[in-house]
Amino acid sequence: MSWISRVRNVLSFAPKKDTPDNLWHKCKGCGTMVFLKELEENQHVCTQCDHHDRIGPTLRFKYLFDEASHTVLTSPRVTEDPLKFRDTKPYAARIKAARIATGEPDAFINASGRILGRKAVIGVQDFAFMGGSMGQAVGEAFIHGVEAAIAARAPYIVFTASGGARMQEGILSLMQMPRTTVAIEMLHDAGLPYIVVLTDPTSGGVMAAYAMLGDVQIAEPRATLAFTGRRVIENTIREKLPDDFQTSEYYLQHGLIDMVTHRKDLRETLGKLIGLLCEEKAAA
Repeated sequence: MSWISRVRNVLSFAPKKDTPDNLWHKCKGCGTMVFLKELEENQHVCTQCDHHDRIGPTLRFKYLFDEASHTVLTSPRVTEDPLKFRDTKPYAARIKAARIATGEPDAFINASGRILGRKAVIGVQDFAFMGGSMGQAVGEAFIHGVEAAIAARAPYIVFTASGGARMQEGILSLMQMPRTTVAIEMLHDAGLPYIVVLTDPTSGGVMAAYAMLGDVQIAEPRATLAFTGRRVIENTIREKLPDDFQTSEYYLQHGLIDMVTHRKDLRETLGKLIGLLCEEKAAA
């Protein structure tokens, strides 16, 4: 037996090391391969170009609330397929697939807790769940979050991320626009602030409703913010739009939002805002 054969025999009996296939992440902003552990330690922001990855409710709550201080609120139950809608597959099957993929009941999740020791209720829209689309479940969850904030005498902070209304629910999805607007007025009647953090992407009916009704409007860097698509607008007005059109920075420059805040600074910024908007009122 040759030495090559003997080496092969030894190697065939050597235990194989399990190497995870997800050690690296390709940044959608610059295309750089970033070590996943390093990305997670940087709150899913690229260490090379500062691109903010899309994240869901679990990570949002982890990054914002004080340690071990928050409770995820139970989402209200709604009629899941009111129109018995079907396109290439039944709507009920799409919901089931989204729940398996995200582990969430629908596209909007609330939690209550403390930020820098101050009470807050946070609602997070998850783009991973059917594009964060707004249906009855999202509307009910939003109203439930408002009611929880009023009961706790705390501000309601909403992180938006959506492609718009959920077409599979037709007019019922559009009805969530006025319903959520009335809920915000309930919050104001209670003397409590409504703070919005716009994340990538926020568009459609959500942008035309609760996404732009905040007492304070914050956005993450370079988020896409739009009611309708860039190409539709260009074809309508027959003009070329600026390259940074429909970005956080463009909105800030034109006075549509109050600030653009890096993800690592959001917790401190929100904590300070709660102190300014709530504690001074309580003292007064």
